Amino acid sequence: MRNLYKDVSHLDRKCYDRYALSEDILMEHAATALADAVRAKNPKKVLIVAGPGNNGGDGIACARQLLGECEVELFLPYGAKSQMCRLQLDRFYACGGELSENISKADVVVDALFGTGLSRELREDTVHLLQRLNEIEAYKIACDIPSGIDPSGNPNPIAFQAHQTITMGALKYSLFMDGAKGYVGEVEIADLGVSRMLYEEPSDIQLLEPMDLHPPYRHQPNVHKGNFGHLSVVAGEKEGAAIMAALSALRYGVGLVTVVSFEKIVVPFELMHSSSLPPKTTAIAVGMGLGLEYSDEDFDRLVLSHDLPMVVDADLFYSPKITRILERSGVVLTPHPREFGSLLSLTGIAEVGVEEIQKDRLGYARRFCESFPQAVLVLKGATPIIAQGSKAFLNPHGSNALAKGGSGDVLTGLIGALLAQGYEPLEAAIQGSLAHAIASHKVDVANYALRPTDLIEAVGRL
Repeated sequence: MRNLYKDVSHLDRKCYDRYALSEDILMEHAATALADAVRAKNPKKVLIVAGPGNNGGDGIACARQLLGECEVELFLPYGAKSQMCRLQLDRFYACGGELSENISKADVVVDALFGTGLSRELREDTVHLLQRLNEIEAYKIACDIPSGIDPSGNPNPIAFQAHQTITMGALKYSLFMDGAKGYVGEVEIADLGVSRMLYEEPSDIQLLEPMDLHPPYRHQPNVHKGNFGHLSVVAGEKEGAAIMAALSALRYGVGLVTVVSFEKIVVPFELMHSSSLPPKTTAIAVGMGLGLEYSDEDFDRLVLSHDLPMVVDADLFYSPKITRILERSGVVLTPHPREFGSLLSLTGIAEVGVEEIQKDRLGYARRFCESFPQAVLVLKGATPIIAQGSKAFLNPHGSNALAKGGSGDVLTGLIGALLAQGYEPLEAAIQGSLAHAIASHKVDVANYALRPTDLIEAVGRL
């Protein structure tokens, strides 16, 4: 896992105060990382567009370091205003550099206009400038964060479209929000004169890495199916969703899976069917395709009367029953943004639509978890957010192939399988989300062609 921050100004100050590193030294390291990224592309010409603050100072220092190695075009549309930016411009001039009056084609374009502090909507002239930069056919590098991305990770209203982002000192969570996905490209961290261990401090927000995935491999030879739990999946009006979740769970290590339904339904031969909760159930999955089939009395008997870990999805986020579920411990919730909006409304936290939630996914997730610290939230999206209490984990590893009906049911099954095997709810949510995301890259079909059953098969190849 990697620490994530809103900004790193407090970490920079630690370098000044504790390590006696000056702002100048940090900026030179930042510029060197940018220049090295440019050099890796062996360009004949580089265009660097720098802003008036310290982000622009990084870009100007990069331009100076590249003088003599290739043709350097430095464009400052808003001048140089910060003290460090002006100092770097003086150095650029002293080395024989000249400013450009406009922008033109180049092999590499470096965006050093604005850093992480940009919260206002871009001016019309800046929008026009970014549109022109995006139209240039070149390899594009962003300094710290693509200009136009706000602190919540949204284009405001557009942003620089980078192939690569060199972010300074440590990772910012805005780089991994859904809205930033199409702009940041590959993200690399520039060291600023000290190692990550010295620069960073603990953070409540973490970036999950592929190495954090630990599938439920079996290591003991003398075992039986009962050692690996029994998941009961409650089916409703659309029983196919429950069956997909059940098959997913069986694929991810749980010893037994029962589909529970009052109606007689046909289930695949490897699954069991029952009209009541089996007595040896170790976890419950409920909500997928549930509809309005169950009365309050039946729902209480099947679900709420049992003190078992539970993963909740889909239709229950539109039902007042969810407030009773939230009174329990050991609950994992897996809403997509529209379902999350309904959940926020039913719990009295906020009345917001999908668009507003998407603009501040992490903010709304943390508001919910402050109100219900026992619950584990998995807010689905291009970058799922897994949160409990004050902690949040971002999973950026999924594929756009997952944008397909049924893939969420597979996720529910994965988390349910781990709950049934005795995982703590937060760990089950993290591991289930990682398995879901990484499996999406192991499906041997075009990204438009994924079926839930393909994803279930891929889970077996993790």
